[in-house]
Amino acid sequence: MILSRTSLPLALVLATCGTASAAVDFVREVRPIFEMHCYDCHGEDKQKSGFRIDLKSKAFRSGDKHSPNIVPGKPGDSPLIHFVTSKDEDERMPPKGERLSSGEIETLNRWISEGAVWPDGVDLAQEEDRTDHWSFKPVEVASRQLQVSSSALIDSFIDAKLAEKGLQRSPPAEPVAWLRRVTFDLTGLPPTPEEVATFSKDKDQAAVIERLLASPRYGEHWAQHWLDVVRYADTHGFEVNTERPNAWPYRDYVIRAFNSDTPYDRFIREQIVGDAMGQDAATGFLVTASVLLPGQIGKDEPSKRLARQDSIDEIVMNIGQTFLGLSVGCARCHDHKFDPITAKDYYSMQAFVAGVEYGDRELRTPEAEAARKQTAMLKRRLAEIDRELAAFVPLAKAGARRPMINAAENVDRFAPVQAQRLRFTIRATDSDSFREPCIDELEVFNVAGENIALNASVTSSGDTIVANRHDLKHLNDGQYGNSRSWMSNEKGRGWVIMEFPTPQTIERVVWGRDRQGKFKDRLAIDYLIETADADGDWCHVADSTDRHAFDPKQKKAPDFTTAGLRADEAATAKSLMQERKPLEAKITATTSAQKVFAGTFRKPDDIHLLNRGDPEQPVEPVVPAVLSSLGKLTLNHNTPEQERRLALAEWIASPQNTLTARVMVNRIWQGHFGTGLVETASDFGRMGMKPTHPELLDWLAAEFIRSGWRVKHMHRLITASETYGQTSTAGNRRASEIDADIRLLWRYPSRRLEAESIRDSILAVSGKLNLTMYGRGYDLFDKRGGLSGFEPVENITAANNRRMIYAHKVRRETEAVFGAFDCPDAGQSTARRIESTTPIQALNLFNSRFIIEASAAFAERVKQEIGDDVTKQIHRAYQLALNRDPDAIELRDCEPAVRENGLAVLCRSLFNSNEFLFVP
Repeated sequence: MILSRTSLPLALVLATCGTASAAVDFVREVRPIFEMHCYDCHGEDKQKSGFRIDLKSKAFRSGDKHSPNIVPGKPGDSPLIHFVTSKDEDERMPPKGERLSSGEIETLNRWISEGAVWPDGVDLAQEEDRTDHWSFKPVEVASRQLQVSSSALIDSFIDAKLAEKGLQRSPPAEPVAWLRRVTFDLTGLPPTPEEVATFSKDKDQAAVIERLLASPRYGEHWAQHWLDVVRYADTHGFEVNTERPNAWPYRDYVIRAFNSDTPYDRFIREQIVGDAMGQDAATGFLVTASVLLPGQIGKDEPSKRLARQDSIDEIVMNIGQTFLGLSVGCARCHDHKFDPITAKDYYSMQAFVAGVEYGDRELRTPEAEAARKQTAMLKRRLAEIDRELAAFVPLAKAGARRPMINAAENVDRFAPVQAQRLRFTIRATDSDSFREPCIDELEVFNVAGENIALNASVTSSGDTIVANRHDLKHLNDGQYGNSRSWMSNEKGRGWVIMEFPTPQTIERVVWGRDRQGKFKDRLAIDYLIETADADGDWCHVADSTDRHAFDPKQKKAPDFTTAGLRADEAATAKSLMQERKPLEAKITATTSAQKVFAGTFRKPDDIHLLNRGDPEQPVEPVVPAVLSSLGKLTLNHNTPEQERRLALAEWIASPQNTLTARVMVNRIWQGHFGTGLVETASDFGRMGMKPTHPELLDWLAAEFIRSGWRVKHMHRLITASETYGQTSTAGNRRASEIDADIRLLWRYPSRRLEAESIRDSILAVSGKLNLTMYGRGYDLFDKRGGLSGFEPVENITAANNRRMIYAHKVRRETEAVFGAFDCPDAGQSTARRIESTTPIQALNLFNSRFIIEASAAFAERVKQEIGDDVTKQIHRAYQLALNRDPDAIELRDCEPAVRENGLAVLCRSLFNSNEFLFVP
């Protein structure tokens, strides 16, 4: 057909309309593709890689990978298109079955290019409401129950659940069994025979409960539960596992908080923002986890960013699982798979603590201020002693042969000289391959006995920096030890120069390789000391040439000698040395009381939502905001650091927060019954266990808040209840069949004592328990941290017979004897200790040196109290260990054994009995 000139435009229009396609219809063209190829792996029942394609609200989200799977208008940037077209068989989708045809792929391409239009209301599945979960709902308590504060109400809740199964509670426990139970539960120690005698007469349970709650032993025991949850330890963890020498004030804070019955809402606030509340040690909670030290982090920026993300992540996880009972950290790389916590929620929580750094800071407490004053006074006296002793040290370059150089301490005394600078030059090290020399604390004293090096500026020929160990700034920081020292970067050589603010008249230099005497390598054996006046003229004042030749076989540093002194000089010097040693120990003790590993605070980092949790893939910036499903609190990005933490603490501790009170009362219940009403004590989310008694849990939470968040009030209610007072005897066969795990509490669920209580109780019964409270921990191992193996300290001494909570806890190392009894190693949070039964437990408890010595001490105690009468000895041993007398059969069996093998054998057997090891 020939078209006229006038009809041509119409023909072109018709041709164009005929070849153009209509917009892709989602329901008719796209959804069938998804149904056929995608729903099996990414539908309602299964969401591989966290990606779901059957719901509009989910399909445009990121899944496990934070980049959205469908990017409207950009098919080339949409992972959906990448995976259905990939030539890699390992990633091409779907992995099984028929592949998408070229036509189907073209349809998806066009649909995304046109904007990926997905109409509302056309989804075949319905989105699940993840907030529709019992723990996220408000606490529900009947009005009549809100008016009741009674242990009897606890019993009524328990009875109601038992009645549903046709069961009832067991009879009351015997009085002594109840007394042992409540004493162990509240203090972690057994009652004394005297306490048993008193209770047997008056049967006053209320008086017993009050006495135990008022005991300092209560806080020591219940603090351990808390420290399990927050992963407290005295070392950093990871491969190096070095010591955190100032972590212990947080442990002491927790003990004091429980003993003083600090309201739980305040307890929360203090641990998050204690620096604003006069509780500096409390924020140790924020930094209890393992963390990489600067020396363990790569020097490149990506490594630093990743390490920073890991350190903040630990804080967020600690807050989430401890206070809220939620695994918030699971949303770091993608939206939480089960709980209503988005990745944005997670990073918004990070923003609250983005200014927290792991580290020590000065304690600002009356005790710390007193310690500083005492330290200053002690150091003044030490300086006086050193100045007096220096008179008995030969002058350098005076013709006398001076002592051999040693690794611990060397004194170079010379005629007073005016100087503004001092140079210490190392010309050779010991025979150990001429390694880079190391100096621990170079001290320079003026004629007034002042260490003027503390205020000097320092330069060096070069140094080898090892984080938290070797750094030029450690040369004159006033702290001794290899971990606070300077190391040259040149083998066998190096120099340092100190410059003083003003000219000084100096007369003495004191230095060493390791002033604590632990390391002897890298020792400078050839050195030169020079001084320079204000004009810069250098003067040679001392060197190593007039010392006895260095002998590497002489391991011990030479003691101060009075050889060659007159009798009066020798007596004076000896008296000064006797005063000096305890003075140094006191300085160490008072110095350690001035700092706490409780975090340092600075301007917060800018926090972004990260694609796949990768710091190298930041997406949108976020501001501090609480979990969107649980609250509406949002701060702006300019909010100061401390205000951020305060706002977070106020939200967590609010009575309106649905989780806070429930989680804590469940932890308290668990402490008395071995298992909480919610078995997963740190997971109240959708993957956690449901409460066995939801109404009781809610009433306890409401009562907790009503009481002013008083933990001791909850103890009183629980321990005074008839449910708690039941016998633990399993005599009801039908109940055992219906409720074998005793979750309905038809009897009291007996359980083994925790590791700490076993050790403490053995010491208490043997008469060796040291009840000294607080302070730097004693050693369970021969080392306080580090790379190499740890040898246990098993014998009972005055230094290590305090309660086990005061032990220096080395992360990832369990105590040699009692670690086998499921004692956590602080590597992870332990919400509940799961009891195991292993042969090593029996071996440790029968054959270890600790047990043998404790048994001997127990026997000696009995003999001192009773005398040599074997029958009376057996009775007393039973009274001390088991709070009862032996029966006739036990007495008949024990007497010949004791007469033949000694009382210590019986004592060891009692320590190994189930009656001693289990809560009755």
